[in-house]
Amino acid sequence: MTFTESVRSVLTNYAKFDGRARRSEYWWFVLFNILVSIVAGVVDQVFISIIGFGFVGIIVSLGLLIPGLAVGARRLHDTDRSGWWLLLVLIPLIGAIILIIWLATEGTKGDNRFGPMV
Repeated sequence: MTFTESVRSVLTNYAKFDGRARRSEYWWFVLFNILVSIVAGVVDQVFISIIGFGFVGIIVSLGLLIPGLAVGARRLHDTDRSGWWLLLVLIPLIGAIILIIWLATEGTKGDNRFGPMV
């Protein structure tokens, strides 16, 4: 899956928490999220000097929160894990490390309990 296909797929399935997401779909969206956040930070720096505060980063973060959670849940489904495992991120350091490993592993071959292979 290419960068644009991945971003389009995630944003099209904005709040779809069921189904599965390939590794490429998830990680291309993570890259997109990082790039958009950098641009929003630069724009915020300009607004801070003009009007005293920046709000673009907040809007971008709120706008990408739900699709980020949804694609994360679908990615965990591809590894045959529940999307609720995303809550591991609340455990400092260890939870994030475990999640990164799970999100980076290859999905299950064929169908699993969360649906057919995408």
